[in-house]
Amino acid sequence: PGPYTVHTLFYGSGEDRHRSEYGASVDLVTRSVDGSALIERWSVLRTAYWGFDPEALPLNGRVWYPEGEGTFPLVMIVHGQHPMDDFSDPGYAYLGELLASRGFIVASVDGNFLNLSPLVDLLIVQSLIEEDDLRGWLLLEHLRVWRDWNENPDSRFFRKVDLDHIALTGHSRGGEAVAVAAAFNTLPYYPDDASVQFDYGFGIRSVVALAPVEGMYQPAGRDMALENVNYLVLHGAHDMDVFTFQGDRQYSRIHFNDGGDWFKSALYIYGANHGQFNTRWGRKDLFEPVMRVFNLEQLLPGEQQRQIAKVTISAFLEATLQRETGYRVLFQDLRRGQAWLPDTIYIYQYQDSATHMVSTYEEDVDLRSTTLPGGSLTGENLTIWREQPAQAKWEDLGDQTVYLGWDAEAETTPASYVIQVLEQALTLNEASVLVFSMADANEDPTPEVDDKKDEEKEFAREPIDLTVEVMDSAGEAACLPLSHFSHLQSQLEGQLGKTGFMSPFPTSEAVLQHFEFPLGDFVAANPAFDPAHLALVRFLFDRTEAGVVVLDNVGFRN
Repeated sequence: PGPYTVHTLFYGSGEDRHRSEYGASVDLVTRSVDGSALIERWSVLRTAYWGFDPEALPLNGRVWYPEGEGTFPLVMIVHGQHPMDDFSDPGYAYLGELLASRGFIVASVDGNFLNLSPLVDLLIVQSLIEEDDLRGWLLLEHLRVWRDWNENPDSRFFRKVDLDHIALTGHSRGGEAVAVAAAFNTLPYYPDDASVQFDYGFGIRSVVALAPVEGMYQPAGRDMALENVNYLVLHGAHDMDVFTFQGDRQYSRIHFNDGGDWFKSALYIYGANHGQFNTRWGRKDLFEPVMRVFNLEQLLPGEQQRQIAKVTISAFLEATLQRETGYRVLFQDLRRGQAWLPDTIYIYQYQDSATHMVSTYEEDVDLRSTTLPGGSLTGENLTIWREQPAQAKWEDLGDQTVYLGWDAEAETTPASYVIQVLEQALTLNEASVLVFSMADANEDPTPEVDDKKDEEKEFAREPIDLTVEVMDSAGEAACLPLSHFSHLQSQLEGQLGKTGFMSPFPTSEAVLQHFEFPLGDFVAANPAFDPAHLALVRFLFDRTEAGVVVLDNVGFRN
């Protein structure tokens, strides 16, 4: 906790039928908004239950705010899908209280009237469809209220809100809604209907997604790409609702191109589930009796899962909204936060606007071409060399990668993969850092020679190690083992069902891990190596006998 005393209040319609905090006891009364253009299949029973229809949606929120002078960054939190009469918005009080004590104004907004109910959805026959765009739009309407309060001399929040430093945090469908809101914030019209005009332009600098869904809403039928916004996504390896790391797809579509200082990070957590990021949702990610088949014994305790959220989200917001840049190193190497974090396994990614990418594998289908012009890719003695999206438990993880396999028994010379760069294309020195992402593919490197009768076997091994080599234009080379930073984590296994047949999906997926190698460390290995004239990076598969790795996002950070 920070140094600020924390106060709470509620804002809303003042007419809520089911919660006094948004009804007769509300502190600040807000107007309703017309969201009818963004929603379909709102039933008459839903109107009867809540007392309003899509033309008069309430703006309700519970607020934690610091006592003190000055302006404070604003953090909006939005929940996702859950039974609508088990209200979700109180479930983030642990975040609201922590962040407010550290100098943020936090509002957890009410979207329960968009959630599911067998009764009002006419036994799911008339459930709402594509409502994540409405959830995102409502966040922007909440921000409009905050802007009004900030400009009103009679408001208790007059000149208290830093509207140039706003973060949106969402869970589950809310995790997609915050990306929708960030996209809508810069647009003049609703992408699916130009008669709905937008005029937002808020200072949304950061987006946080907890176990988000992805692709439930696609603006104009396209994947949602965001530019020039900081992004953090957390997902559990034991999520029994969104069981694939869907947020990794949105992570891969965050781009920095305006010369600003931005970064993004993705965190995959062994033992974390879907619901425990919200204190109201708990350990059961789906509904009875479906939950009876799921294995709850492997889950982290809820307090530990929320501790991970508190540490990473507060550090992320300190770094991106409060300009406390020292917290950024936590995301470059999560082990720096070991004293704060529960003891489990973490796989994490990091990328920032100061990184010059050499190979992202997105540019074309030529296995030899680099993203950075003038470079080339070559392989030697590889048993597998192909480009494809990383494999997930369901479909894929979206980002294009390269798969590289080797088998020492099949070759006398170790396999290698070389990324050659045009010397003048980069400006490097000893302080520059070689970065890349890598995952264990958990794949047989020589499937064509294995016994075809043994189709059921799993290809397992100890964590992979290999050699990372750099060479300058004079031929001076320096080598370090991958384990100089870390061994490659084996895929995290999580059998969601109590037995195998109760969980028909794969038990693991190829989640990428971030690696960093300061060029100064290579100079220490060979003082004759000149980083300013770097010519190539070689991955030499000489430390683990056989395996397949997934490689992506090779570049240099200055």
